[in-house]
Amino acid sequence: MNVTDDKTIVKDYFNSTGFDRWRRIYGDGEVNKVQLDIRNGHQQTVDTVISWLTADNNLAGMTICDAGCGVGSLSIPLAQAGASVYASDISDKMVEEAKERALNTLGQGENPTFAVQDLETISGSYHTVICLDVLIHYPQDKAAEMISHLCSLSQSRLILSFAPKTFALSILKKIGSFFPGPSKATRAYLHREADVVKILENNGFSVQRQSMTKTSFYFSRLLEAKRS
Repeated sequence: MNVTDDKTIVKDYFNSTGFDRWRRIYGDGEVNKVQLDIRNGHQQTVDTVISWLTADNNLAGMTICDAGCGVGSLSIPLAQAGASVYASDISDKMVEEAKERALNTLGQGENPTFAVQDLETISGSYHTVICLDVLIHYPQDKAAEMISHLCSLSQSRLILSFAPKTFALSILKKIGSFFPGPSKATRAYLHREADVVKILENNGFSVQRQSMTKTSFYFSRLLEAKRS
């Protein structure tokens, strides 16, 4: 299966069965134990990013690109904090849900600006580019291209998360427990941290902050890299 097929699979999944599943996971309604665990893990990652940005005391007015925004879990609180947010997702259903949540939360539809777009076609220049929980859907060679592209959009900082390729997680994935049962999504690609760091360094970025979120079914390595 080639890269194009991977992208098509991701888009189709999040516009069909995956949309309802992940809308529930990223919401506040009742879900099963596995989905609740993933919800809590994802929220921990989002909270860490927000804490990093607010600690720098310059969030108001900052231009931010949220690449792969999903239902707006990060975009909406960043807009609430005064950032100017451009948010995109490959799934039109996810984007429509994000717009609705933003309108209900913020009472306006101008910020964030939402668009249906895959990572490769995002353009523009932003102080900070953020990409959370997206690389898991793409193999290493494609991930390298996407990280390099995201670096080209960033004036100052890139924050991204990925499922780290460790021995334990590789075994877990191999036996089919990485996204078990009804929570299973697309292929789950793991990435070596050293490989991700090398890609960032090749694009003129150096890692400044890092964090690891680990629950029973959610594993996410978070890196903040700044232009050298």
